[in-house]
Amino acid sequence: MIVLQKLLVVDLLAEREAFGGKGVEEIVKHFPNHEVLLWAPHTDEARDYGFGIRIQEATDADVVVITGSRRNVSMWEDWMDDVAKMIRECEVPLYGICFGHQIICKALGGEVIRAIEGSTMMAEVTYSNGTSSRQLFTHQDHVVDAGEMEVIGSAEHCEIAVCKHPTRPIRTVQFHPEAVKSLLDYSVECGDLSVEERSAFGNQEQDLDVTDSLIRPKF
Repeated sequence: MIVLQKLLVVDLLAEREAFGGKGVEEIVKHFPNHEVLLWAPHTDEARDYGFGIRIQEATDADVVVITGSRRNVSMWEDWMDDVAKMIRECEVPLYGICFGHQIICKALGGEVIRAIEGSTMMAEVTYSNGTSSRQLFTHQDHVVDAGEMEVIGSAEHCEIAVCKHPTRPIRTVQFHPEAVKSLLDYSVECGDLSVEERSAFGNQEQDLDVTDSLIRPKF
């Protein structure tokens, strides 16, 4: 009998149809042959995605992904304590996207502040090895101190855009590598994004997907 590895998705957009359901669907595509566990500690109204197992508290897994969120690390809520505890105790590969990037840095001694205006754009990320990529950003909180994390990528509007831990299997990105073109188009169809918000990203594809930016990056 084949025993599947477990993927725990800290599903912090579970109330949204596109960036929630479709976004998580895109993420889990990059973890084939994993049993998907969905934990949404911020809400009692998580959507039924038609895949994955909804759980009520964090559990042991072989890999963990923390998604983006409409909530803000700079406006701390009680449920975030449980996520931060999991981050500090996690011994398996841990990946953070947008809010996930922010709360991982915060939990490991960093600082997150709220900007006056949000950042919704395609922007160039430059890495410490000299390479660059075009990626999709949508956020208002910014990591200004990465704590234990090492900064390995920056954008013009966001100095701390990509991080890795020097000794633990943790990687984070401020951008949304799961936001493929089909997800953005569907976001307009279902009302998650307005036409104006969608137009901020143009029709360009991102250079790096979830695998290339987080799981098996070249930087």
